[in-house]
Amino acid sequence: MNSPMGVGGYFKYICLDKDGNIKWDDKAKNGATVEGLNYVLDTSFHAVAQKSPWFCGLIVTGSALSINDTLSSHAGWVEGTDYAGARKEWTEGAASSRSMTNAVTMDFVVSDTMTVKGSFLCASSAGTSDTLFCTAVFTGGEQAVSNGDILKVTYTLTASPL
Repeated sequence: MNSPMGVGGYFKYICLDKDGNIKWDDKAKNGATVEGLNYVLDTSFHAVAQKSPWFCGLIVTGSALSINDTLSSHAGWVEGTDYAGARKEWTEGAASSRSMTNAVTMDFVVSDTMTVKGSFLCASSAGTSDTLFCTAVFTGGEQAVSNGDILKVTYTLTASPL
């Protein structure tokens, strides 16, 4: 049996205005980083301690994602912070049928007007040290959010034969 494995995922977004009406929805297929893929290998096969929880942040400037990006070095994009609180925790469920996702959306309550281009998943609620697992930009181009909007994000991670 020859079955190469692929690890990937996608973010799904729904933006609600301050009255709860859907303004837009989009999705973004992630690109795993070298650092993120090494983490998967190390925790699965090399007895490196698992990191938990994982957090989602927003990308607002740039869209030049690189497989070599890290939290401390990502010249092609900037993290947005115009929302309440810190990065949002990804509360993943158990794997089933080679997939896992968060049952409850990660809700970003927007505190200022900004243009969102995508998001990322990392092992830190704030700052630039720790593992950057993946980055993603919207398939439909950048999207505007305004003060009072709620951006609901779901992330699904899959492993499958190539």
